[in-house]
Amino acid sequence: MNFPYFLAKRLTIEGKRTFSKMIVRLTIGALALAIIAIILSLAVLNGFKNEVTAKQRGFFGDIWITKQSLNYSPESSPFSLKTEEIKKIKKEANVSHIAPIATKSAIMKVNEEVEGVLLKGIDETYDQGYVKDVLIEGELLDFSKENIDEQLIVSKYTANRLNLSLGDTFIMYFVQENIKPRRFYVSGIYSTGSEDLDQTYVLGSLNLIRKLNQLTEGETGAYELRIKNFQEIEETTHRVNNTLPLEFSAVSIVEQMPEIFNWLNMLDINDSIIFVLMSVVAVINMISALLISILERAPMIGTLKALGMTNRNIRRVFIYNSAYLIGSGLLIGNVVSIAFYIFQNTTRFFKLDPQIYFINYVPLQIGWQEVFALNILLIVIAVFSLLIPSMLITRISPIKTIQFK
Repeated sequence: MNFPYFLAKRLTIEGKRTFSKMIVRLTIGALALAIIAIILSLAVLNGFKNEVTAKQRGFFGDIWITKQSLNYSPESSPFSLKTEEIKKIKKEANVSHIAPIATKSAIMKVNEEVEGVLLKGIDETYDQGYVKDVLIEGELLDFSKENIDEQLIVSKYTANRLNLSLGDTFIMYFVQENIKPRRFYVSGIYSTGSEDLDQTYVLGSLNLIRKLNQLTEGETGAYELRIKNFQEIEETTHRVNNTLPLEFSAVSIVEQMPEIFNWLNMLDINDSIIFVLMSVVAVINMISALLISILERAPMIGTLKALGMTNRNIRRVFIYNSAYLIGSGLLIGNVVSIAFYIFQNTTRFFKLDPQIYFINYVPLQIGWQEVFALNILLIVIAVFSLLIPSMLITRISPIKTIQFK
């Protein structure tokens, strides 16, 4: 029979607490609060990083191949890759897709209202999977139709600002030496939730930009690559660069948008700080509860020593007792965290300002393995932090405690 466990069970469940009752409740509450803060902070960090990264990757791809030049305008210098060069890029293990794109500045005019936009031109080889995910009305660009050059997908922001609906026609002026007006109709309306993207881009035909810029059939502004494993983006970009002629360069989205990705990387520091602070709070409360429990049970400890029970076994009694508190706190914390996680992902109740955070709600994303690892880590920290204060038991004298009682 495990007598220390039996005694701890009796003290914890059936024993009557007096002075330490409130301390025990505070300890359980502190542990619950600690695991809630740790799990939700990690879930918010993961969700936020993944959502923002997915938006940028979905709209811009992972790697851009452009012609090296001193032209810093949105319209890159036209060029074309040879068939052999494209085949080499496709053979790269981490590259999943490659497609030509081009951009061109334009001004939309609708009922005397004007809006400056950037037309992103794509062709039939472009993967419109992400566009399909963010499309809220209409249909994707249909390259099988003869009027493909008149189709345009606009953002919900632009549609609301210019009072446009699905199927409406309008004139768009392209900024160049001879300003060229073109007639378009709204074939689809998208919303990424990122105002920076929604205010800027409309999607149309790459062939139209080729006509406007008098490019040949194979010429384009850039090639957009998508990769399988985003964690290997730097290595993949380097390998793609090695396959290209010197006049071309491959640039990753991380290099193109350093302010966004540096900001996302800095968020990891916040999560580490929260984990450390919450762990310290939990440990302090656990140590306080253990010391108060030992002092409150000093007469019992003295009696057990007088009956021949070793210090080690008595310490085990209080460690078991503390383990119950740890388990209770973690159970409550995990239940609350999971409930909040499901509620937020279902309702998206808590909102963000998309102008600042690139997303209009608080995203949560965490795996069961991470939750399990966090619980185990907090348990280990709490248990080991109790070993030293439990040494107080060795200083309790049976004679003095029994006399005091």
